[in-house]
Amino acid sequence: MSILVGYVPTPAGEAAATEAVAEAKRRAEPLLVVNSVREGALVDKSAAAPEDLERIRSLAADAGVELTVLDSTHRDDLAEELLELAIRHDVSVIVIGLRQRTQVGKFIMGSHAQRILLQSDRPVLAVKASARD
Repeated sequence: MSILVGYVPTPAGEAAATEAVAEAKRRAEPLLVVNSVREGALVDKSAAAPEDLERIRSLAADAGVELTVLDSTHRDDLAEELLELAIRHDVSVIVIGLRQRTQVGKFIMGSHAQRILLQSDRPVLAVKASARD
C-alpha cells in the first residue's frame, strides 16, 4: 500500500503535499506524487515545475519517506485520472488539497475535489491551505 497525493503548485497543493508526507510517515508507507499534465497542452499551470518536485522530494527525504513521482497526462478530467491511478497502484489513502470557492463557482464549474471525495472507493484526506497563504 502507499499514499497518493494529487499535487498542483498552489497553496492548496503545497498543503496537500506536506500533509501527504506526514501521513506516509505515520503509516510507514511510500508516497506517490501525481504530476499530471493536460494532454496536448503546451503550457499547463497545474503541472509541477522541477523545483516544486525537488522541494517535495526534500521534505519526504527529511521525513524518511520513500517518494515516487507519477508523471501522467489527462484529457479533460483530472479527477478521473487521479482515481484511476489510485486503483492501479492500490493506494491506502488519497490526499487532496482544497481551495476556497464561491457557491456559484462550485455550481457552474463543478469540483475535482468533490468528485474525488464522492467517487473514490478508498479513504480521502482533504487538506485546506492555511488562511495566511
